[in-house]
Amino acid sequence: MTYTTAHEPARPSIFAGIANADLAATLLRISMGVLFLAHAGLKIFVFTPAGTAGYFASLGLPEPLAYLVIAAELLGGIALIAGFYTRWVSLALVPILLGSIYAPHGAAGFFFSNEGGGWEFPAFWAIALIVQALLGDGAYALKRKRG
Repeated sequence: MTYTTAHEPARPSIFAGIANADLAATLLRISMGVLFLAHAGLKIFVFTPAGTAGYFASLGLPEPLAYLVIAAELLGGIALIAGFYTRWVSLALVPILLGSIYAPHGAAGFFFSNEGGGWEFPAFWAIALIVQALLGDGAYALKRKRG
């Protein structure tokens, strides 16, 4: 009886020896980090922190919560990109997305294409954060948990 094994194509040297799951976790981690930075940037440079605080107040939320959300998105995005305590940062960011479902997006219905943006995207993003927490850091993380 003979067994044949499929030969995997050679990977570029920067990916050699890295499991697909680690590469997938890295791609998810970095892409979510970039998205958080984009959302923080929107609140800082387009809406302005004061404008964001005013919007939070218009939703019946305390204005200081806006500054906390901006800081969480900014610092969380940087931490995810760097791979610094990925599991904990991912879990810490879940309430931000759940809060966005509760306050601005929930009333707009499910689909994000609805007027006012529904809760479809924030829900998916919250689930992706939980998946990231389960997967861990992935490759090229600043503080990679081994073993």
